[in-house]
Amino acid sequence: MAIGFNVEQVTYKNLKFQVWDLGGQTSIRPYWRCYFSNTDAIIYVVDSSDRERIGISKQELVSMLEVITIS
Repeated sequence: MAIGFNVEQVTYKNLKFQVWDLGGQTSIRPYWRCYFSNTDAIIYVVDSSDRERIGISKQELVSMLEVITIS
């Protein structure tokens, strides 16, 4: 689980990725949108064993998809 965020640069063959691991805490979610500019892809990871929060996770994903434009 990420507390805050982590940033890593990953190189695979001739591709370089800058990966931002943003935490999922309620207090951090409003800041997710700050990282959308110049983004080519989003990988949204869900703890599928956490049945109590799966609905919240779905709501957050839907909300995020309503406001982003991936370049």
